Amino acid sequence: MQSSTGRYFIGLDHVRAVAAFLVFTWHFNHVNDGHLAAAPIFPLSVFTEGHVGVALFMTLSGYLFAKLIGDNQIHTLRFLANRIIRLFPLLFVAFALTFFLQVMPSGQPIGTYLQILLRGFVTPEWPNGGWSITVELHFYLVLPLLLMIRTRNPIGLLVVIALSITLRAALWVVQGEVQSLAYWTLVGCIDQFVFGMLAFYFSHRLRRRHFLAVGTGLTLLVFMYLFDVWGGFYMNETYPTPSPVWIVAPTISGLCFATLIAWYDTSFRFESHFFSKALALVGTCSYSIYLLHFFVVFDLAQFVQKHVVDLTHTPTMVLASAICFVGFVPVAWASYRFFERPPMRFRQPYIQHGQS
Repeated sequence: MQSSTGRYFIGLDHVRAVAAFLVFTWHFNHVNDGHLAAAPIFPLSVFTEGHVGVALFMTLSGYLFAKLIGDNQIHTLRFLANRIIRLFPLLFVAFALTFFLQVMPSGQPIGTYLQILLRGFVTPEWPNGGWSITVELHFYLVLPLLLMIRTRNPIGLLVVIALSITLRAALWVVQGEVQSLAYWTLVGCIDQFVFGMLAFYFSHRLRRRHFLAVGTGLTLLVFMYLFDVWGGFYMNETYPTPSPVWIVAPTISGLCFATLIAWYDTSFRFESHFFSKALALVGTCSYSIYLLHFFVVFDLAQFVQKHVVDLTHTPTMVLASAICFVGFVPVAWASYRFFERPPMRFRQPYIQHGQS
């Protein structure tokens, strides 16, 4: 998928595809309360705790914008307008589907639903994954400040991460839990965006560092397994959990994903063979997969559980999820073609070249 600059990075579409599959499988695993089950065999927790796919999306966002902008400045209003043009058409489609398929049947007053949509610009209340778009929007608002910090010294971005960890630790002491803010808001997600940016700025040091990539991948898998053993997203004592793990969970996932993204993006030449193109196609329509899969994924899992195969066995669940995921891609591609792609022609250049 080309940016408004006309540049296209096929490897990053591969990463988008992986992130979309993780999120899809996380929700597919809600059948039989699989999201509440004990940790599966290592390393499958990355699928049963697939909410981490959102962290991958956010880390990739930081990396991509750092790569697109480089040492240049941006025209902030044009940048924000481009992001609205890119995100909101499909978001409005998702809001409309939610209204007709969920709000109306439930009898919820339309006024209440509209209030939720308005509050969603500030708090993570937008339904069916829309909450993460709120976090993205907040990142876009602080991006000019992050770019200014980076211009003076990229290491200053590490200070941002240190401050965010300190803030989460203080909130944990005061509130007794920080999961709510660490996962659902920029208070936690800022680590992922910033690590994504830093990974690009130092990506030349990660090129072909295959052993480092393997070690980073194993670190991520071990952390996700331990996270799952400790109770995972929902079962660590209570929800939201009082565990301090959420002070550092966004930091760990952001650092690992950022390292892997930069390594993958710089270490390989992505040939135009069938598998690469197919995976990139999935990445291209990953936004549609993300926002629209909520309307079908839970029913799909229930259907498979009832009529095809028992999904209590994690490897079987992941395989069934992969098959359903592939089956959903044509729907997502149609959504991309008719709802996402047409408005993109209204985007304007926002990078001010030659200024730093």
